[in-house]
Amino acid sequence: MKNTTFTILIVDDDENDQILIKRTFKKISTVATIQIAPHGQEAIDYMSGKGEFGDRQKFEYPSFILIDLKMPIADGFAVLEFLKKHPLYRIIPAIMLSASADLDDIKKAYILGASSYHVKPNSPVELEKLLTMLYGYWMSCEVPQVDETGKQLPTNSEGKIGERFTEPV
Repeated sequence: MKNTTFTILIVDDDENDQILIKRTFKKISTVATIQIAPHGQEAIDYMSGKGEFGDRQKFEYPSFILIDLKMPIADGFAVLEFLKKHPLYRIIPAIMLSASADLDDIKKAYILGASSYHVKPNSPVELEKLLTMLYGYWMSCEVPQVDETGKQLPTNSEGKIGERFTEPV
């Protein structure tokens, strides 16, 4: 079921990248709410609903997350580890968008559950092409059903192939 609301969480410590990514999403999309977390720990707090992020009307669960890798306080790997350890968040696409093209970084990101890994383009035009493609792709995907804040709703898998997955949500 496709979301009726769409929220993108950008996790990046570089203010210029934040502005450029946000501006690009606004240019290509008028339906997405854009949230910014300047480091990994703030993204974890956002997902956990800690402090100011407890207001889920204002800070909805993201439809997908763009995560930079190298950040202070908590890096992109810490965010991936957090997301994949929590059933409610595991379903959220986690897209790495990093300046690092290091093969070990790419491998570790996928091991930790990244949905995809992209090296940040050097030009605004190339960034716009990449973000347009990512946005279009995730907007077209079927996703688990969520409530009005974006929180995953439980399903009844009884009698279906999915019933073998007994993890609570």
